[in-house]
Amino acid sequence: MTTAPTSTPAGIGQLEPPLRRNSLARFLADTATMTRRNVLYLVRRPQVVVFALISPIMFVALFNYVFGGSMSVGELSYIDFLIPGIMVQTVMFGGGNTAIGLAEDMGRGVIDRFRSLPMSRMAVLSGRTAADAARGIITNTVILTVGLVIGFRFHNGIGWAVASFLLVLLFGYSITWAYAWMGLKLKSVEAVQAATFLPAFPLTFAASTFAPVTGMPNWLQVFSANQPVTQVVDAARAMMHGGDIAGPLVRSLAWCFAILLVFGFLSVREYRKG
Repeated sequence: MTTAPTSTPAGIGQLEPPLRRNSLARFLADTATMTRRNVLYLVRRPQVVVFALISPIMFVALFNYVFGGSMSVGELSYIDFLIPGIMVQTVMFGGGNTAIGLAEDMGRGVIDRFRSLPMSRMAVLSGRTAADAARGIITNTVILTVGLVIGFRFHNGIGWAVASFLLVLLFGYSITWAYAWMGLKLKSVEAVQAATFLPAFPLTFAASTFAPVTGMPNWLQVFSANQPVTQVVDAARAMMHGGDIAGPLVRSLAWCFAILLVFGFLSVREYRKG
């Protein structure tokens, strides 16, 4: 006696693609919700944004007027040389807010509440990093405005100027993931506030941010010329004013995506461990 083959009900094999699409839609919706939540937090605490703007404005004024007259940067004026560096420095230091914000949420038990909700776990981190990276739009717009007032000019066309702005934002977004991992790992706000300066200071000051790398000691040039901040600053500077764009741009994008890949993975894993 033979048994008739069991037929698969119509439509079963077609469930997977819609489910995947629903998962993606859910992730995007949850990310948008978390981004809105973190943006509203900033809107309701405008003093945070105000103080975040004061620091780069002070850097622009002090470095331009104190060091501008004595610094040799080739054919560029010092203000043209300085602004791309200040923009990258600002997103580098601004990423520390991601770590502090996550540490605060963990201390108040907010992260535990998010874990208990039927929502995408990845969205908690992607929403936080997106909101903090968006703040870079405001700060860098202010930096460019101040720079234009005191003499900064673009010399390579508006298209490359916009591209340089987007590159700095991409770098800032990738850095927020590194700080997100730091915030999840350290958990304590006090520890995070102290630790966020450890990578930021050497990477921004031992770079082409404020002065050419060629003026540094030989042993420091090896590090400075190949680290991510220098690559992004050099690429943004070349896009704004002309020069070798391809090399620094390719290396900058490689650094950005490498940081995103490594620290995105580590952040998600750390979040799930909790």
